[in-house]
Amino acid sequence: MKRARSRKGAPGIVEVAHRANVSPATVSRFYNSPDVVKAPTRKRIEQAAQDLGYIRDRMAGALHNRFSGTIGLVVPTIDNAIFAELIDAFATKLQEYDRTMLIAAHGFDLSMEAAIIRSLLERRIDGVAMIGLDHETAPMEMLATRGVPVLATWNYRAESTIPCVGANNFDAGKQAARQLKEHGHKDIAFFFPPTKSNDRAADRLDGALFELGLNQGELPENRFFETPYDIGAAKGAVATLLQSDRPTAIVCGNDIIAQGAIYACQLHGVSIPRDISIIGIGDFRGSAHMVPALTTLRLPARRIGEVAAEKLCSGAALYRDGEPDRTEIPVDVIKRESVGPPPL
Repeated sequence: MKRARSRKGAPGIVEVAHRANVSPATVSRFYNSPDVVKAPTRKRIEQAAQDLGYIRDRMAGALHNRFSGTIGLVVPTIDNAIFAELIDAFATKLQEYDRTMLIAAHGFDLSMEAAIIRSLLERRIDGVAMIGLDHETAPMEMLATRGVPVLATWNYRAESTIPCVGANNFDAGKQAARQLKEHGHKDIAFFFPPTKSNDRAADRLDGALFELGLNQGELPENRFFETPYDIGAAKGAVATLLQSDRPTAIVCGNDIIAQGAIYACQLHGVSIPRDISIIGIGDFRGSAHMVPALTTLRLPARRIGEVAAEKLCSGAALYRDGEPDRTEIPVDVIKRESVGPPPL
């Protein structure tokens, strides 16, 4: 019996098959396993589907083979520029594999991940990318029980217990501190976000302190400050420091905090880098166009997003000989105008 149109007035597989002069089974094989269909036939089916305006019902297919064509991406925030490039690159690469993205944010609250993962699993996701390496047990067990591939992004550690694609944030922190040390700075303040639920920031801070031969417990209270990823909050925190006991340099946990630091200096007439040096981490959009332009460490956000999507879509092994695949994407030092020698 011929299949009726799947929706009122909407073409189905039968109409596509008739127009492409193939069987409905061939059209079904094309959408489920395109590699088994000869190239000329694939072209005819693609053209027929385009001519008819056919839209594939992925959820109907998912009832049979579990695959929905959807990949989940869980990020801490979509409220600022931190993950914008990664999200854009991830979504764009998914399109090349005929996949779509479901995105969710937990607001830097890892306790929310279980509910988010449950919701994504209800929508039959084929895989999920998550930011960072530290996660609570419940969401990871839910994914493992259902055999859904999971990939950590943004942070790389050689000892990671789950597959990861990201930058070595410990090394990024080391390189940021090294830039200041090589210019002769010794009195350095640190402005970082809370590190409790943020392994990326924690690794950067640990790396910076390691480079300077310190640990967090040895920092004076007036040289370590926690501030959220917010330009206004960072501006206010740095402004307070500038009016009391100004250091010669500041390491910022990312470029958003660094931008707030630069605005605070401008507000109080503190010249950069003559009076104080500032370095960020990230190289977010706009950092190159500030006055002065921000010296920073470029995190390869776009490349991380592309590689993560490729690994989840192309069947690339996420495990090798039982070990999680760990892919490090190098960071680059971007020397601009905000770092110089300490004042005499």
